[in-house]
Amino acid sequence: MNQKTGILLINVGTPETPEPQAVGEYLTEFLMDPYVVDISALMRWILVKALIVPRRKKASSLLYKKIWTPNGSPLLHYSIELAKKLQKEVGSDYVVWPAMRYGKPSIKSALSQLHALDIKKVIAVPLYPQYSLAATQTAVELLRKTTLEFGQDLRIIPAFYNHPAFMSALEKVSSDVLKKTSYDHVVMSFHGLPERQIQKTDPSRSYCLTQDHCCESIGPMNRNCYRAQCFWTARELGRRLGLSIDQYSIGFQSRLGRTPWIKPFTDRLYETLPKKGFKKIAVICPSFVTDCLETLEEVQIRGEKAFKKAGGESLTLIPCLNDHDLWVKALKDIVFDEELEVHPQLNVTAVPRTASSKLI
Repeated sequence: MNQKTGILLINVGTPETPEPQAVGEYLTEFLMDPYVVDISALMRWILVKALIVPRRKKASSLLYKKIWTPNGSPLLHYSIELAKKLQKEVGSDYVVWPAMRYGKPSIKSALSQLHALDIKKVIAVPLYPQYSLAATQTAVELLRKTTLEFGQDLRIIPAFYNHPAFMSALEKVSSDVLKKTSYDHVVMSFHGLPERQIQKTDPSRSYCLTQDHCCESIGPMNRNCYRAQCFWTARELGRRLGLSIDQYSIGFQSRLGRTPWIKPFTDRLYETLPKKGFKKIAVICPSFVTDCLETLEEVQIRGEKAFKKAGGESLTLIPCLNDHDLWVKALKDIVFDEELEVHPQLNVTAVPRTASSKLI
C-alpha cells in the first residue's frame, strides 16, 4: 500500500470567537510563549496574566469584531480554504491539514489526526515568509516535540521570503490591484519585532543592528535576520513592480510596550508621507500571507484613519495572498522544491535555494 505523506500548513492562530473571554484565552496562550515574550518566566506571568490580558481582552475583542465575517475569523477561513485548494493541487498521495500555533486547530490536534490516518511522514510549512524566533522557531520547536511523540518523520519547509514562486504570486496579486488603484506611493508594511529578537539570530552577536546598512544584503552573519529578509522581499517586490526607491517605503507595524522595536515604524509613515506630498497610498503586507487583525484592522481601518488625520486622502490595502489560485500553485512549488538548505547553526531550515536536499 502506498504510504501517504501529510502536509501541515501552520499559521499563527486566532481566537475562536471575538468575545472577550475567547480573546483573553488566545492572548494568554500567545503571550505566555517564551519565544514571543522572551523575558523570565515570572516576569512574563506577571506581565501577561496580571497586566496585559485583563486590560486588553475587551479592547481587542472590539477590534476582532470589526473584522469578523459570516465565515468567522478571516485568518482561519482562508487557512482552511488554502488547505482545501492545495489538497486538490497535490493529489491523493498527500493529506493537507491546516494548524494554528495558538488556538484551534492546534498543531498537536492536527498531527494527531494525521497519526490516526497512519501517516508517518509530515511536511510542515510555517506560513511565515521571513524567519523569526517569535513565529517560525516556536512552531518548529513544538513540531519537533509533537512529531517525536507520535513517531512521525518531520521535514520543515524554510522561510520562503526569496523563493521565486512566492515572489511571483506576491507580484501578480499586488500588481492586479495596483492597476485598478489611484495611488502616489506604496508602503510595504511588515510585522515588527523587538530588536533583541533580531540580535539573537546573529551568531556573532555584533553585526545585526550595529550599523545603518546592515540589512542591505544577506550574508553569514544575518542569514536568519528577520529584518534583513523583510528588506530583501521589499526590494525585490519593488523591482518586480517597477517601483523606484522613492516610490515606496518600508515600515514595521504592531509594536507593543517600551522595549526597542525594529525601525522604521509604519505608523510614523502615515504621519510623514502626507507632508511629503503623498496623499494616496497603497499598502502591501508581505510578511503576512493571510489577512488577519493586523492587516484588516490595524492597516485598513486604523491605518487609514491615522493617514487621513495627518492630511492623506486615501489608503488602499492590497489583500494578502489568502487562498488565491496563484498562491496555491506557488505553495506547491515551495513544498516540493528540492533545493532547500537546512541551516546547521539554528538547526532549522532557513534560507532556500542554495543547496540540494530531498524533502523526506
